[in-house]
Amino acid sequence: MKNIRMILAAAVLVIGTAPAQQSPVRITLDQAIEIALKHNHTLQAARTQIQQYQAAEITANLRPNPTFFTDWEYLPLFSRPQGQTLSEYLQSSTEGDVGLSYLIERGKKRPRRLEAAKAATAVTRAQVTDNERGTAFQVGSLFINAQLAQSTLELAERDLKSFQQTVDISEIQVKDGAMSENDRLKIKLQLLQFETDVQQALLNKAQALSDLRQQLGYDSVPADYDVAGEFEYRPLVVTLPELQAKALQNRPDLRATVLGVTAANSQYALAKANGKQDPTISANYSHVNGLNAATWSFSIPLAIFDRNQGNIAQTRIGIRQAEEQQKATSGQVLTDVKDAYEGLQESAKIAQLFRSSYLEVAQKSRDISEYAYRRGALALLDFLDAERTYRATQLAYRQAVAAYLLSLEQLRQAVGSRNLL
Repeated sequence: MKNIRMILAAAVLVIGTAPAQQSPVRITLDQAIEIALKHNHTLQAARTQIQQYQAAEITANLRPNPTFFTDWEYLPLFSRPQGQTLSEYLQSSTEGDVGLSYLIERGKKRPRRLEAAKAATAVTRAQVTDNERGTAFQVGSLFINAQLAQSTLELAERDLKSFQQTVDISEIQVKDGAMSENDRLKIKLQLLQFETDVQQALLNKAQALSDLRQQLGYDSVPADYDVAGEFEYRPLVVTLPELQAKALQNRPDLRATVLGVTAANSQYALAKANGKQDPTISANYSHVNGLNAATWSFSIPLAIFDRNQGNIAQTRIGIRQAEEQQKATSGQVLTDVKDAYEGLQESAKIAQLFRSSYLEVAQKSRDISEYAYRRGALALLDFLDAERTYRATQLAYRQAVAAYLLSLEQLRQAVGSRNLL
């Protein structure tokens, strides 16, 4: 008996200390974007471009290496003059030189190279920031798709449960003789549609979560994760001029074109610096037939034909190209904001139509039809038609909410900021 009690006590202890089953990880939209900005592999690959350009800055700031040269001439291979030792012959009959030469850069080439390299890094950094903006939009869109799938699944499960009650009542009515067998079969067949809707909603949600996980970074979230957050229409009061002004300040692609003008000017200054000819100075020690001597030399190319005219002209035109690209991007920013703003307004109107009356009308119509049908005051086909209308209205409202939220994400992308207020 004592052993049995000990075994039972140990079992209770094991059960009491067993870890509780963890619920699936649920993430909000802001958390999803934060995860993607840290773990999205495409974005991480883009960020390495900044490091590559920073490495190019090191190369651009390097000075030329000096050149060391030496030679020793007239060394005997097989014989030497009679009466001389090898050391005497090397001292009196051979020649040797040892020297250094160095290229002196003129025209501030090294500072110009470094300036151009830093300008290229700044442009790349802005472009990577623009990639982050695009990634945030992709994550937002996929997150809303997952929310829509979840809301549709909840609607399908609720409708299935409600209609199952109708099926159960029809079974009783058939037994009591209050309903024909044919009507019962029609209701039974209609149940298939509800069950199919649930299965399709489950598939849509699984696929939506899978697509979102890929964008977040596949290993950054567990396989059984889920989304959390409000899936509802909330009006946003903003004005177009305010949004456009904010976009002109925040859009990283516009900032990249502004920095592109700076980079083009840097390239032009570098091209003019490269047109300056660089002298080379050298000094060497010579030993010639027993004599020791020192020599120095100076050389510089004569800029008669090649003065880097082509690169100078090309980079000058590049400045105008960068300026035109900046103007085009500025106009595109304003256009993007306007298009996204108009889309948001249109989506808001549609969502408001559902919320103002149509959702309530569809709900009342369904409830009245169900009440009348169960009391024999409404034909089966009329009841099923009211049921279909209710489901279609509810689904259309959820799609309208998703369209509104997607338009909101589009506006955030166009403005270049998550905060629109």
